Amino acid sequence: MLPLLENAKFLPGKVAVVRLDFNDEDYWRMEKSLPTLRLLLARGVRIVILSHRGRPQGKEMRYSLRKDARMLQKLLATSVKFVPHFRLRQLAHSIAKESTSHQVYVLENIRFLRGEYRNDINLARRLAALGDFFVNDAFAVAHRAAASTVGITKFLPSFAGIELAHEITALRTAMYRPQKPLVVLLGGAKVHTKLPVLRFFRKRADTLLAGGAVANTILVEMGFGVGDSIIDPHPDPIIRKIVRYPNLVLPCDYHISRNRILDIGPKTIRKFSSFLRNARTIIWNGPLGLIEQKKFCKGTEALARTITRNRKAFSIVGGGETESFVRKRGLAGKFSLVSTGGGAMLMLLSGEKLPAIEALRHSRRRK
Repeated sequence: MLPLLENAKFLPGKVAVVRLDFNDEDYWRMEKSLPTLRLLLARGVRIVILSHRGRPQGKEMRYSLRKDARMLQKLLATSVKFVPHFRLRQLAHSIAKESTSHQVYVLENIRFLRGEYRNDINLARRLAALGDFFVNDAFAVAHRAAASTVGITKFLPSFAGIELAHEITALRTAMYRPQKPLVVLLGGAKVHTKLPVLRFFRKRADTLLAGGAVANTILVEMGFGVGDSIIDPHPDPIIRKIVRYPNLVLPCDYHISRNRILDIGPKTIRKFSSFLRNARTIIWNGPLGLIEQKKFCKGTEALARTITRNRKAFSIVGGGETESFVRKRGLAGKFSLVSTGGGAMLMLLSGEKLPAIEALRHSRRRK
């Protein structure tokens, strides 16, 4: 079982090393982790936050977390100290001397350290020395084996934060204990991450709806032409079986511009909507068109509104572009879950194990 922070017991004055994800533009992921941070503070626990922005190669200051620390202080309404260096032994000593228990530290972008990417065991040991236990509340990077998500669990009692546990529970419920009918809707441009999801749900889902480059690539495999539309030119060989899935439903009309498929058409909207209206569980990842342009986001918006009008369905949406799309249109609150994860969500939905989640399950003996 996943060790949960909410079930853990700690004495006031202990120090938690907390892995969060600040890698977005509007602090939405930060806000999602506030319940975990508030629970720790309410229990008198001091907090050292490890997080990141972007994929820096070395110390690229445009990815600094200084502004994030200021925003976190505003959201938490408590003192937050930004630590601009990686003198971890010095920081651990300072924390130990700190008299107040209600204190939050934000370490500079952990990805400035190359050891983070390669799950360096020595870096993990140094990070672990900062606290008494570890909390992971960064579902969006749970599919990456890094020093701050996997290695650190070898040295500290480790727990799942509130948001991470919530997302894992919701996704696993939709995967293994869904109310039927279950409809899976996949779009977007990253075909290689979506095909394994289709394979996993081949017998589990009642209907598999495909759009975007996912549908384009399947159509090419079936022998149809898609012009200059985006496809995966070298798809996973499993596509040869996917094209024969009896529950796979593809678009029947499109909006085409300059020889490219850029959105689904009105007939497809009605066709897909008929499945979504009758579903009791819906999993959605990836837009159905070029949503960066208003005239090609009609299909995505129409299906988003169809899903949110289905009040009987347990609905999950995820993926960077998709979650941003529904939030900007004020629809996020009408979904059962808006996942913070893109790659992590898809990896889990493919039936694969997430390195950071497995690390929590097998972490050092919990106290």
